[in-house]
Amino acid sequence: MQCPRCGHQDDKVLDSRAAHEGKSIRRRRECLACAFRFTTFEEILKDELVVVKRDGRREEFSRQKLAGGIRRAFLKRTVPDERIDQIVDSVIDEIQRSDKTAIPASEIGEIAMRAILPVDQVAYIRFASVYLRFEDVGQFARVIDEVVGGKK
Repeated sequence: MQCPRCGHQDDKVLDSRAAHEGKSIRRRRECLACAFRFTTFEEILKDELVVVKRDGRREEFSRQKLAGGIRRAFLKRTVPDERIDQIVDSVIDEIQRSDKTAIPASEIGEIAMRAILPVDQVAYIRFASVYLRFEDVGQFARVIDEVVGGKK
């Protein structure tokens, strides 16, 4: 594993433990050149999942990209990181249960929105505003009315 600080290739594993409900392994490592400590995750690679974007482009599914979008929605909210990780895991689990090799980005967005709403309404509105591409305040108002009125 290459050290993120100095680029050296040799390290030692200090600690390993199961993560993401046993679906991956978290390893704490130390670079043998500069003694920098860093964390890596290993997980089973299933057949590559392809995301079909709105414009028809295809790209490999990225857990990091999904997690980043969900984390941005929860920015400065009081939801613990562990809970956000559970949301990301639940979205990925639902995607993988579908046994699809290609999934539309819109379907991933819908799954994520369903997982976020029961946890934090503000994060839901934030995620929806990006995912649904809100262009005016009226769109915010409609979704807020749906969330407050219990329609979502």
